[in-house]
Amino acid sequence: MRRNRGRSSRDSYLRLILVCCVILACVAILLCRRFGRNPEKDAAQDQIENDSEGKENQEEQKDERETLHFIHAWGEWHDMVVDLDVKQHGYDWSCLTNTEEGISYTGDARYTIRKGVDVSRHQGKIDWERVKADGYDFAILRIGYREYGSKGALHVDEMFHENMVGAKRAGLDVGVYLFSQAIDEEETLEEVELVLNNLKDYELEFPVAFDPERIRDDDARTDSVEGEQFTQNTVLFCEKVKEAGYQPMVYSNMIWEAFEFDMKALKDYPIWYADYGPIPQTPYDFTFWQYSEKGTVDGIEGLVDVNVQFCGEE
Repeated sequence: MRRNRGRSSRDSYLRLILVCCVILACVAILLCRRFGRNPEKDAAQDQIENDSEGKENQEEQKDERETLHFIHAWGEWHDMVVDLDVKQHGYDWSCLTNTEEGISYTGDARYTIRKGVDVSRHQGKIDWERVKADGYDFAILRIGYREYGSKGALHVDEMFHENMVGAKRAGLDVGVYLFSQAIDEEETLEEVELVLNNLKDYELEFPVAFDPERIRDDDARTDSVEGEQFTQNTVLFCEKVKEAGYQPMVYSNMIWEAFEFDMKALKDYPIWYADYGPIPQTPYDFTFWQYSEKGTVDGIEGLVDVNVQFCGEE
């Protein structure tokens, strides 16, 4: 009996030890769950943090890539967010020479340039034979304009027909532009009608350009027109011109590309880009570059807008 009682005591002691071990194990598990590390969970959390950090770095790089700091023709600096969905140009500006002695683009087998002028009644009577002899191959003529005063009267340019006959006789390729101050689609259609009525007797080698502009130093009827409306007017003009069998084109500059136009809506039309710096600042594709408003050309009295056409890859 003594022996049995000893065994019973030992068994009780072992059971007590086992219960204590179980209790300690449970406590340890609870503490680990509360304060410890779960390897799988920690790995997932580390991955989330790494992904988040990588995404932030990508966003910083994206923001840097999409922001363009540019200077406008009036000396004002602006920031533009570049829309990477809009076609970018492929020109190599290391091949461009643009000095007082002249302009050239050499060393890029993909493109060549041709020189041209754009003119209106403000240039007066032009000797187009001398313009051609001075190395200019094309002319973009103002066909008409709308006044920017409240009435917005629409006019054919007083020198258009004379310039058209003279430029074509001298052998220049000719395009035209309409200076627009249309505030809505109805007025845009009036401008289209003026263009088509005055082109019916001529053939064009170059496009018909739509030139909406804000008036910087005076009050204008378009001051309250939003960029969305300007874009709608431009698309309407271009589509009507295309329906009539002509190639439309859009006159633009950095301010318009940054803050006025929806450039995606204009993706089907060539751009005539104005920028008077040493190289064009726009990242977007363009075909014609108006590089100065202070050109001097033999056969034209006073200063004149001068341009280049980039010929080559589509």
